Parts: sequence; C-alpha cells; structure tokens
Amino acid sequence: MSATNGTVSTTDTSVTTVGGWFDGLTPAPPEGLRVRLSALLEPFAHLPVQQVPEACLDAGERLLDALLASGSTSRTTALDLLAVDSLVTYAFQAAADEPALMDARAARALARIAALPGSLGA
Repeated sequence: MSATNGTVSTTDTSVTTVGGWFDGLTPAPPEGLRVRLSALLEPFAHLPVQQVPEACLDAGERLLDALLASGSTSRTTALDLLAVDSLVTYAFQAAADEPALMDARAARALARIAALPGSLGA
C-alpha cells in the first residue's frame, strides 16, 4: 500500500501484475465504475505491475479518443468520462512511486492527450 493515498503501490512485492494492482485498490471504486475500469484494463492485466502508470494512461487515452471521435456529449457517456478521469488519476497515483519520473510522465501524458481525437486510429 502507498503510504500517501491508500492505493496499492507498484512497489509492493506481493502484487505482480496490473490486474493484481487493480484488484487490490482500496478503497475499491464503486461497483459500476469498477466493472467498467476492469474491462478497460483487461488488455493490460497480465503486464508487470511496474507498467500500471502506462497501462492506465493507455486505457484512458483509448477511451477518450473514442469518445471525442464519436462527438458524443450525452449523459450516456458519463460513466466513460468518469472512467477516463479515474484511469488518469490512478496512473499518476501509481507514478508517484517513482517521483523522479513524474515530470517526464506528465509531459508525455499531456502531449498524448492533446493530440486526441483520432490520433490512435491513424
């Protein structure tokens, strides 16, 4: 566990994968959001826990790209927007385990998100 935020640390030796990290989050996200996040992180679940920041950013970026490309602004996208926000937040919480890399990660994330929509499907 991270001492600062209650989430599972990427340096916790008992957690070895992105999926294990997600399953150990405390507090756990509300059920509907947990199910959506689990589905979004499923392609990354087998990756080593050290890749949590990138996995969360990748999953959030893919979903945000799809939302922006669709032009959808209806209430039906609220859960997806919350999922994007949660994934980016989790990415930076996990990245806090390596503070020396935080500036570079933030700059990369900003550049990637600013390039949306449509940059992933090109």
